Amino acid sequence: MAWRELWNDELIRLRLLLIVMLAALGLLAVNLWRMQVARGALYQHNLGEQSIRRVRTAGARGRILARDGALLADNKPSYQVVLYLEELRQPGRGWTRTLRKVETVLQDISRLLERPSHLTADDIQNHIRARLPLPLVAWRNIDETARARLAERASTWRGVDVVAVPLRTYPAGTLAAHVLGYVSRANPPPDDETAARYYEPDVAGKEGIERRYDDELRGQAGEKVVIVDVSGFRYRQHLPAILERFRPREAVPGRDVILTLDTNVQARVEQALGTQPGAAVVVDPANGDVLAMASAPSFDPNEIAAGLPPELWQALVNDPRQPLLPRALAGQYAPGSTFKPVTALAALESGRSTPEVTYACPGYFMLGRARFNCWENLAGHGVQNLHQALQHSCNVYFFNLGLRCGPEAIHAMAIQFGFGHQTGIDLGREMSGLVPDDAWKRRVQHDGWRDGDTCNMAIGQGALLVTPLQMAMFAAALANGGSVFQPRLVAGVRDPVSGVTRTVPPRLLHTLAVDPARLRVVREGLRAVVNTSTGSGKKAALDNIVVAGKTGTAEHGAKGAGQKWTWMIAFVPYERPRYALAMLVEEGVSGGSTVAPLVHDVLYDLLAKPALLQGEG
Repeated sequence: MAWRELWNDELIRLRLLLIVMLAALGLLAVNLWRMQVARGALYQHNLGEQSIRRVRTAGARGRILARDGALLADNKPSYQVVLYLEELRQPGRGWTRTLRKVETVLQDISRLLERPSHLTADDIQNHIRARLPLPLVAWRNIDETARARLAERASTWRGVDVVAVPLRTYPAGTLAAHVLGYVSRANPPPDDETAARYYEPDVAGKEGIERRYDDELRGQAGEKVVIVDVSGFRYRQHLPAILERFRPREAVPGRDVILTLDTNVQARVEQALGTQPGAAVVVDPANGDVLAMASAPSFDPNEIAAGLPPELWQALVNDPRQPLLPRALAGQYAPGSTFKPVTALAALESGRSTPEVTYACPGYFMLGRARFNCWENLAGHGVQNLHQALQHSCNVYFFNLGLRCGPEAIHAMAIQFGFGHQTGIDLGREMSGLVPDDAWKRRVQHDGWRDGDTCNMAIGQGALLVTPLQMAMFAAALANGGSVFQPRLVAGVRDPVSGVTRTVPPRLLHTLAVDPARLRVVREGLRAVVNTSTGSGKKAALDNIVVAGKTGTAEHGAKGAGQKWTWMIAFVPYERPRYALAMLVEEGVSGGSTVAPLVHDVLYDLLAKPALLQGEG
């Protein structure tokens, strides 16, 4: 009864209610303290983890420069139209309405730019699943007119932006394209490379220096952060309080690669070749520096870097002229008569012949019942010694000489000059060529070596194969007195941040094991090739400077088809050579009539024209 009376007391009820309210407020205060103070750091960390999107960013790609500082590969801004899909999201469950909205926006922009969109519904859905916080690229490489049109309508489309991204560019166009190579979109980075779940597109080198030095040129990736809410909306202004725990990391630009190429020499050689299939390599015989390396026909790496449509890429790949083939180091050809100095030195060094030994040339050579003609001079050269045989490129003399010294001596001398092996140039896709012998023939053709094989190899025919780069290094060794260098294409790699350049020194592989006097005999014969009225390479002669060289014509394909690889090797000036070169035209008439005039034009521009202007003799 007493409790009932107390409960009926209004004052007591109010006091009890106050106590309950105070207890509830106290409990709420304790919980707020626990959330905001005791466990605030944990909740802040969890909020950051859910709001932050780490994005891997690529560093600016390093440049490629020639020895004279000319830019061969660089970067320039390319403008893209991008869409932020989370900002175009429409109400409702799923993404169906949003997809329709995105497609409508794309159609509107397409009409404005007068350029079709190549994005499909699958492209948009894949982007939503894998890379939602990042922009979806709708158009690449838009011009200034398109940017102006979009600027006028900037307020029309929410979630549409124009951004600048680096685009690989080749300021000299097709110049040295096969040396430089090209880039295209890189594969996604490995999962363990960075903590970032997302990445911005990067490019990777696919051929040439771009591929060989890709790690140096790419530099180090960085990381940025993007803040989104629970619906995926991208905040344009970062929140400093959250970002304090997620500091972005700046990307480090790639290193510059400095080549030994001389842009003047490269341009002149490419001009001489034109679009006819062929190749040319010019080196400095004093150290093996590659001054020019050209393959024709060529291509424009700018078009590939900008993103060729699939149909145009397939047309380039399937072109029967093979414009993507780096013929200078990946093309393998019979050298024809340019190989005869190897046979001459092999015979002299074997001790089985001397420069004074002569053979009569009636215009053909009989080996049993097989007849070997002396190239186009069916009337014959008459009696020839070594000097005359080199000058006139007499096949009959070298048939006899090859049989006299034997295939083993020729093979050994060819290997000394570097034939049959890669030169070691710092570039991919190099082929090794072939110097056949008895073991190779038994293994591949299941037959033993015959005298006919020796006759063919003595004049640079048969199974013998070389690359234009090997021939240029061969010419360099003849020019410098027997030093065989590894061709040097990269002179150094420079760090753009520190400015420090790591140089790549020349590398001497070995010195020919030949008597200098015998080498001088061969060199004298090569001088006569160019500087006498009956020399096979007389069309390469210069008025004021002595050129030495050797022409060659090698038949290939079906017998009697008339297909010929035409060659010339040369070095100049004769006494103190500055240039050694090899030039090939795939389907020429002969080395003397097709290639020698091209060599003359190149050497005239490089040496004779400046000498005349300076009054030098």
